[in-house]
Amino acid sequence: MFDIQTQLFEGPDIRFGPIDHEKDPEIESRWTHDPEFMRLMETSPARPMSAAMIRKQYEKLEKQVEEDKNLYHFMIRAKADDRLIGKASIYWIEWANGNAYLRMGIGSTEDRRKGYGTQALRMSLRFAFAELNLFRLTAAVPEYNEGAIALFQKFGFVQEVCRRKSLERDGRRWDLYLFGLLNDEWRDQARA
Repeated sequence: MFDIQTQLFEGPDIRFGPIDHEKDPEIESRWTHDPEFMRLMETSPARPMSAAMIRKQYEKLEKQVEEDKNLYHFMIRAKADDRLIGKASIYWIEWANGNAYLRMGIGSTEDRRKGYGTQALRMSLRFAFAELNLFRLTAAVPEYNEGAIALFQKFGFVQEVCRRKSLERDGRRWDLYLFGLLNDEWRDQARA
């Protein structure tokens, strides 16, 4: 299945890395101006943010990682040119129960539908289940994010909860789904 030589933070086309405080804020700031990305990634109200605001968010995030010890955050970079293409987080880790949430997104429209999300999810699952030895992961996905729903189902996630009509977008109410995957289910799929 996996051995010590298996790359943890690299896939065929992407790699996970830390925040680059010089380059990343400008790129992520552009993503906040894209309503499609914001609505796929966030359930809170979308708002455009400056690079300076993003820098402050990064500082707060890194402080939270250090202090809380229940969050792992990765920047997703294209291996070909090392540019930022997305982000992934394993968060709200309950160490005593082995539970956590997973969140990820690919920023630019041009970088979506190229398999980067599939590679990032595969790497996130391996990190969560093989490295952190978590028991279960949960992903919250809006009903309208059909691409994410298909991706999580492809990896064996099961819809466990439907929070009916819990999101409002453009004058319409949408469901929020919670998908779950257990460590044993991931291992069975990884062996196949």
